[in-house]
Amino acid sequence: MDVQRAEKTLLEEEGKLDEYLREERGVVRLCARSIKEVHRGDLGEALKLAEEAKGRMDTLPRIEGRGKHVEQEYAEALALIAVAKGEEIPDYGEMGVSAQGYLLGLSDAIGEIKRLVIEELRKGEKDLAQGHFARMEEIYAEIGHLHFSSAALPEFRRKQDVARMQVEDARGKLVR
Repeated sequence: MDVQRAEKTLLEEEGKLDEYLREERGVVRLCARSIKEVHRGDLGEALKLAEEAKGRMDTLPRIEGRGKHVEQEYAEALALIAVAKGEEIPDYGEMGVSAQGYLLGLSDAIGEIKRLVIEELRKGEKDLAQGHFARMEEIYAEIGHLHFSSAALPEFRRKQDVARMQVEDARGKLVR
């Protein structure tokens, strides 16, 4: 038996995973800060933070079963920045993320775009609010009909349901 060698191997792997998780959290924090800057109206800083997140994301080692969360947060940030700038949302290849990370990020971006809608309404900018709402609807129209098993795309069905509710809630706020 060679239990000691197996233990040593697993301890090394666990150490690598711990380091990966620290780095992953750092990237997620950068994406969250990027989203916050969009809501503060500083799109330049938002883009800078997203680019820093991308650079750090690209240096993360590939670990089986990891990475989708980071890609999802990054895709969400880039989609929100694009909407706030009035630009097209890049495709997942342009973002450098997986299809799974992209779709999960787009579904989460709908909630952040709703925040833009509400803020524009608060400021009396109904036209801007309607423009952002149109983008919410556009994203939902693209992702709302997709069906994947939870093995292929975990949490996607729930995120679709939440996105649908976000769109309906924003619609209600616009017609008031």
